[in-house]
Amino acid sequence: MAEPLLEEVFKTSGVPTHTFVAPSEFPRLRVALRTAGRGVVIEGPSGIGKTTAVTRALDEIGMTGSAQILSARVPDNVEYIAELPHTTGFGVVVVDDFHVLPLDVKKALADHLKVLADAEDPRSKLVIVGINRAGDALVRHAPDLAARLDVLRFEVEPPEKLEQVVRLGETALNVKLSAAAQIVTAAQGSFYLVQMLSRELCLAEELTERQDDHVNVTASYSSVKHRVMEQQESRFGPVVRKFARGPRFRPSGRANYLLLLKWLAESDRWDIVLREEIARHPEHRRSVGQVVDKGWLAGHAAADDIAEILHYDPDGNVLSVEDPQLVFYLRNLDWQRFPRALGFENVELEHEYDFALSFAGEDRPVADALHELLDADDYVVFYDLNEQARIVGEDVEAFLAPIYASDSRFVIAVLGRRYGEKRWTIFESEQFKERFDDGHVIPIWDKDARPTRFDGTRNIGYLTFDSAADPHDEALRLVTVIKEKHSQAMRDTTGTPQIQLDIDSAIVADDPPPSAPAPGVV
Repeated sequence: MAEPLLEEVFKTSGVPTHTFVAPSEFPRLRVALRTAGRGVVIEGPSGIGKTTAVTRALDEIGMTGSAQILSARVPDNVEYIAELPHTTGFGVVVVDDFHVLPLDVKKALADHLKVLADAEDPRSKLVIVGINRAGDALVRHAPDLAARLDVLRFEVEPPEKLEQVVRLGETALNVKLSAAAQIVTAAQGSFYLVQMLSRELCLAEELTERQDDHVNVTASYSSVKHRVMEQQESRFGPVVRKFARGPRFRPSGRANYLLLLKWLAESDRWDIVLREEIARHPEHRRSVGQVVDKGWLAGHAAADDIAEILHYDPDGNVLSVEDPQLVFYLRNLDWQRFPRALGFENVELEHEYDFALSFAGEDRPVADALHELLDADDYVVFYDLNEQARIVGEDVEAFLAPIYASDSRFVIAVLGRRYGEKRWTIFESEQFKERFDDGHVIPIWDKDARPTRFDGTRNIGYLTFDSAADPHDEALRLVTVIKEKHSQAMRDTTGTPQIQLDIDSAIVADDPPPSAPAPGVV
């Protein structure tokens, strides 16, 4: 027998021969595959060994000859998969990468799984292989399917399983890997990663086949890590940066997509359920929730290059890694420096909102236009009509007070002719009156408002609007200055040299402004 080559021992594709280690769920998998008609769902992170385990189990129980393994990533295979619900006696069909199938095909397969299970048809068996929560996706399409499936969850494998892979490889190659323990830790439960990193250790010392004499491989893990990260930077770097910047990058933005990647890198699993992550990070509830709820994440993740390495399921609210090497790359990024390298000025923002709008009902048209323009640029804006569901049944004053007092970076006060006469504008202005001194209130006066005795902004720069003009046109002019004000504040916060604010449409005057925020703002 020929001596094994390195690529035959530490394998990064295909079924391992010298280094196969049965996953924890392997016994249950064998039984599930033998059960006539009943559907089998195998879910778990990419690279954990799902397809390898299925292939090996089918071989061990003598079903390889009647089995077909089809990939949802191969167009010809997808056509065949779509015909399965209309076919009888097709044997054992393994549908790999189920999560990337078109929605209508997923639904049809879910319905057919019920038919096969009820009939206990020994001539047809479907095995679904997908990333985490593939079973949940099937049940969403067919709720009564849950009792008719065997769902096997291939989670992260324990260290002893990965250690066994390394030991088998060492024996096959007649070597000893000095950095084996570090490799096992870095692989974080992935059979694929432990194979890849072990292979790289051997390559670092130019060991490409079994050694006649026992060899100690002394290459350090840190050198291998650096080499692997360089390789992966060329592969993943541009796409990761594209995803992290988002479709509308702003240096002063909230880096919502970057935060999603960071949460994914920090997860014990290789996917995250966004509603759970947002609950764990309430300070980002508004900003990240916004890109999810408005469908911006779904659109961004659907780009071809991004979809090759990340998968977003909007129905299940799940963001998953498609490639185990990407997991390694994300977990080993320098997350302290990475945001700045992308051009973000401040990621860990201290305010829930970028802006809170305060206005009287008569000035809603211009307030609505301001909200629309700022919202379209990914700013998080407190606008009363967006919060009705949260306000109903609550103590309104207790709800509003912190938003205007501290939870917004800036208050935009639209100071129309009746601002100081309205109950809620008086209340709101009481909350933010102390923020004038810090420059955190942006007054926008109606140019025709009459002066009042409440002159709290004699020395404050302000903008003006014309209530008789088109609200959208007025907002377009105003929002340019408002956004630059926000950007300058972000640069000031992070210590970046300031850029002079262009306030051609602002007025800084010695004379009193024509109106004032409200009684009590002094």
